[in-house]
Amino acid sequence: MADTDGMIVREEQIPVPETGITESADGIIQTVPEGSRIPGQDGTGAEAPVHIAQNESAGDQAAQTRSGVVCIIGRPSAGKSTLLNSICGGTVSIVSALPQTTRSSIRGILTTTQGQIIFIDTPGYHISEKKMNRRLQLIAENRLQEAEAVLYLIDATRPFGDEELAICNLLKSKQDRLIAGINKADSPLARLGQTRISLMQALPNLPQEHIFDLSAQKKTGIDPLLTALYSLLPEGSLYYPEDFYTDQPVDFRIAEIIRGQAISRLYEEIPHALYVNIQDMEMKKNGKELFVRAFLCVERESQKPMVIGKGASVIKAIRIEAQKELCKIFPYRVQLDLQVRVDKNWRQKDSVLNSIFLE
Repeated sequence: MADTDGMIVREEQIPVPETGITESADGIIQTVPEGSRIPGQDGTGAEAPVHIAQNESAGDQAAQTRSGVVCIIGRPSAGKSTLLNSICGGTVSIVSALPQTTRSSIRGILTTTQGQIIFIDTPGYHISEKKMNRRLQLIAENRLQEAEAVLYLIDATRPFGDEELAICNLLKSKQDRLIAGINKADSPLARLGQTRISLMQALPNLPQEHIFDLSAQKKTGIDPLLTALYSLLPEGSLYYPEDFYTDQPVDFRIAEIIRGQAISRLYEEIPHALYVNIQDMEMKKNGKELFVRAFLCVERESQKPMVIGKGASVIKAIRIEAQKELCKIFPYRVQLDLQVRVDKNWRQKDSVLNSIFLE
């Protein structure tokens, strides 16, 4: 039901196809009694990692000798999220043509016969003194400190400008553990030679064998880059079981999927002016269905009709497509109750920024 007079919008639920429950050999995925709360939603318990996807088999764990954290950094729209999803084999970070859609440090996990890499996809590094943009910069800068290696992704189709120089300045002390990926090498607009020269001038101590041309979208040139990253990691056992591809909390994953579907359907200032608030999550039907009540929050009343759409067509499409994607990710059905509300000037509120950034 849509209300265009400023009231909260609620639309009729639509059934989702049955997907069933699966359980791994080690029993990590389990059913939850009907009516129980999701741990971590009310602060009473820690959220368990999502155990839902099968990466490339790692074989005998004794042969996996290198594991560690790799921080991915780059300017907005360099292709970081696309690369992370290509590597990890699932939707870990939302992808959009719009810049700065990643707002948190997103973790993706890759396990191969060479070992295990925990990738941290950081927000696009953008020079700005606005409160929210500065917060995004700090997330990227802080994540660099906890990584054993750094993957610097560069968009070869754009000039090597001030943002690249600012990133290189951050990386000058980390050149011995840095791999650079020149992305979009397949594009006719790519400036591969000039980009490589500019990079070597900005980071003169970066070994040339640590610079790779690749296409994250077409998944080319990625294997040599991964081998180089593994070589920088310390020897050690796996941090996560072999079939994990992310450790994001369930509520965060759901919010990001909803936000991704909203961004793909909204224009002008709206994508950057909204966030998703997960109000309530409850497991039902003996663990076969997760009910989620969520709000798409915008900054102004004038933005609500654009998110709702004529006859609630936009919010309905967001909900249906988000449900489809979530049912592919989780081993149970997900039912969304999606509504719209106004949170005036939320980008200036520390309380909201603290709640939506996963750091």
